[in-house]
Amino acid sequence: MFEEAQYFAPVSAQDDGSVVVELATSHPGFADQVYRARRNAIAALAVNHRQGEPIPAAEYTDQEHRIWSLISHELAIKHRKYATAEYLEGASRLGLPTDRIPQLQEVSELLEPLTGFRYLPAAGLVPLRDFYGVLADGYFHSTQYIRHHSVPFYTPEPDVVHEVIGHANALANDRFAALYRLAGAAARRVESDEALEFVSKVFWFTLEFGVMAESGELRAYGAGILSSYGEIEEFRGMDIRPLDLRVMGATQYDITKYQDVLFRAESMRHLEDVVGAFWETCDDESIAELQAGVISR
Repeated sequence: MFEEAQYFAPVSAQDDGSVVVELATSHPGFADQVYRARRNAIAALAVNHRQGEPIPAAEYTDQEHRIWSLISHELAIKHRKYATAEYLEGASRLGLPTDRIPQLQEVSELLEPLTGFRYLPAAGLVPLRDFYGVLADGYFHSTQYIRHHSVPFYTPEPDVVHEVIGHANALANDRFAALYRLAGAAARRVESDEALEFVSKVFWFTLEFGVMAESGELRAYGAGILSSYGEIEEFRGMDIRPLDLRVMGATQYDITKYQDVLFRAESMRHLEDVVGAFWETCDDESIAELQAGVISR
């Protein structure tokens, strides 16, 4: 079962009030004690944050700002070639800084006048229903840390590059923002874990890893593709399938590697008519019918 935060490093609060992020031995920053201390401090900001309060600022280093600048520059070049027009329109409206990592409070202040969305800091794992549910209210859970400097074009977990460059640019577009809200409403509406998993899989294969036919070629709109320096160059060679709710909800995937099965919308309107309409009306019964193959789109 997919959770946006399922592959985050576990976070634990200690008796003395400190916060510890448990990095795997394979993590690029595992042996870097300075990086690990910074990860702990940044996670503590989110642990101690309360919704409605200003998001506390993370004190990024010059090296971390340089990583953001490098990635922003390289991804912008790739976006012009591979991203959909709606995503590019959102990026243009939002105007994220490219020379430094923006604070989440700053991203919220840029985003809210456009589509009403705001960010919430996440230290690590966010319960699935909470992560998706707050989308209905115009909130998006986000990490604040950035990947380790030794591998600037790779991260084993969603970092601020994924959460902001990938998602905020989409959230700055009215049509995508509406889809995020519908996904959140669906997550709140369904009752069973099975139905919630189905909703999350549709989100995974669309707003995380969705592709779309546009101007005679295949372009990406999913945040997971558009925030990945490597995956954005590979997605056109994957197994591209028609947009199909029943198949998306039954398809398994491996979060540790490039996604080799992707689903193609024929246009933004097609995405809204199929996926948006599903999220707007789905409940446990209709999802069970889809899973049983009674209804196919």
